[in-house]
Amino acid sequence: MIKRKDLDAEKCNGMIRPVRDALEVINGKWKLPIIIALTLGDKRFGQMAKEIPEITDRMLSKELRDLEANQLVKRTVYDTMPVIVEYSLTDYGESLQPVIKALHTWGTQHRKRIMGR
Repeated sequence: MIKRKDLDAEKCNGMIRPVRDALEVINGKWKLPIIIALTLGDKRFGQMAKEIPEITDRMLSKELRDLEANQLVKRTVYDTMPVIVEYSLTDYGESLQPVIKALHTWGTQHRKRIMGR
């Protein structure tokens, strides 16, 4: 016989796991700023480095690779001299827009509530 307590724990774990998975993908200091920068349009590496203050080239490169591995960012290499590399959000990356908007709204409300600003 399955106990109610076991069902509640199973239901809770079922709710937590997808949230953890999502946070794993966007976790960190730089991933959301990169995603937000790309929502404003396709960017070259140098453009993003200028738009995201304090990020090092090494960290930007690492985070872009992670976002590309998670299919949120697309890297396009143009056959030109010199070679041009451009980054853009994939359709899957664009699907984060409502999540980012909700986080922005909640963060604004939280700041007002806690800090009175």
